Amino acid sequence: MREKMKQAVMTAPKKIEIEQVCIPSPEKGEVLIHIKQIGICGSDVHVYHGLHPYVSYPIVQGHETSGEVVAVGEGVTIFKSGDKVTPEPQVFCGKCYPCKHGLYNICNDLKVIGFQQNGSACDYFVYPADRLVKLPESMSYEQGAMIEPLAVAVRAVKKAGDLTGKDVLVMGAGPIGNLVAQTAIGIGAASVMITDTNGFRLVKASECGIDHVVNPLVEDLGEKLKEVFGKEKKADIIFECTGAQTGLEAVIKNARKGTDIIIVAVYGHAPTVDMALVNEAELRLIGTARYNIDDFQTAIDLVTNEMVKLSPLITDSFDFVDYIKAYKKIENSPESTMKVMIKVN
Repeated sequence: MREKMKQAVMTAPKKIEIEQVCIPSPEKGEVLIHIKQIGICGSDVHVYHGLHPYVSYPIVQGHETSGEVVAVGEGVTIFKSGDKVTPEPQVFCGKCYPCKHGLYNICNDLKVIGFQQNGSACDYFVYPADRLVKLPESMSYEQGAMIEPLAVAVRAVKKAGDLTGKDVLVMGAGPIGNLVAQTAIGIGAASVMITDTNGFRLVKASECGIDHVVNPLVEDLGEKLKEVFGKEKKADIIFECTGAQTGLEAVIKNARKGTDIIIVAVYGHAPTVDMALVNEAELRLIGTARYNIDDFQTAIDLVTNEMVKLSPLITDSFDFVDYIKAYKKIENSPESTMKVMIKVN
């Protein structure tokens, strides 16, 4: 009889069951990973509340993941037992137009583990070797599980082009907004301002070395932009990371004419946009979706070169069997929550 392992299954919004299932075996080209840490992100929270438009239940979550290689399948030579790894969690066809043009992150048949395909919320997880990223031995498993969200920030910042010497505004100081701001600083932005109505998040932003923190409930954002970046200049690039209607409205209202706005946030409800203002000011709204595997390596380099701090963002850790308690903490105490981790093993 095959040995069993724990697996967390979200059977419906706000319902998680811990089941016993057989430990999988790696087939040709695959790697068996002993999962160590899983991070919970905003998209996971949308799934928890039943608000994610591309998820059906039951689903095994877990896409921000780190673990240790314990076995490899036939033909795998780039990994060995003991390696620290994180999966690049996108499953793509490789045949459609986006895939053939280097945009597999927006594959026409894209699936992401933890959303359209079962993820790593289990003791052991099998994954293709060519979609795994090796982590430095010196990196903790908690940090390793945060390389995925950092890769999201890396791609978003790359979409803005060369930020050298630019003044940047980041709307929203949650984990992704914080990482976008840190990444912008790390790759050469002259100055970065980050906003949030949550004072705790702004404290964390300051701890991470972000230049200017603003609570728009306390200070006028438009006036602050003029004060910090210049009356006429304002911000050169804006990143929208709030995922809220009010945040998007504030972006459009306070953007300098001709500004590029990178839409990073995932919205639980479809927002409305004043397209008259967008047209009149010749604003450019630029979408960004996930990452490619090169963004993971850039993320690792930013951490190992101490240009991005991850540890200050981790506010909570729960044991695997308490998975549901992690969501309840996020739901009930958003004012004191940033990145929540699940310790699997």
